Amino acid sequence: MKRIKAACICQTLHFMLKDDTEHDYAVKLVKEEVEKYKSGLEKSSTKYKILEETEQPDGSVIIKLIKQYNTSPVGTYLD
Repeated sequence: MKRIKAACICQTLHFMLKDDTEHDYAVKLVKEEVEKYKSGLEKSSTKYKILEETEQPDGSVIIKLIKQYNTSPVGTYLD
């Protein structure tokens, strides 16, 4: 029999600007979306570690993170 001892998922998320929106407003929306995503992780008690968060020249944001997979234990992945 096998059991999961530790599991995480590595993701790269690109929060992109909306095409049909004025640029400054689109950048504001992206920043709000990033904060909403982070607070959603906190609210759901998902363990995570942001490895890199980079604002692109166009105002979009790329986040590289490792996060808990479902409710599996994370082991040493987030150390």
